[in-house]
Amino acid sequence: MAEGRGVSDAIFRMLADDGPWVLLVFYLLYRDLEKDRATREIVDRSTKILIEMSTIIRERLPGK
Repeated sequence: MAEGRGVSDAIFRMLADDGPWVLLVFYLLYRDLEKDRATREIVDRSTKILIEMSTIIRERLPGK
């Protein structure tokens, strides 16, 4: 039982010492992930628009 308490004390000590930095790193990684998702969504939307525009242009061009 004493061994388990030593481990939990060590974990609490690490969080107390490094906790703010660890939280900051995870927060920054989360923000980066959100930016990446937003960028991918914009690129996907732009790609769909470009495909639709090229399809419309091909339909209006005289056939071979």
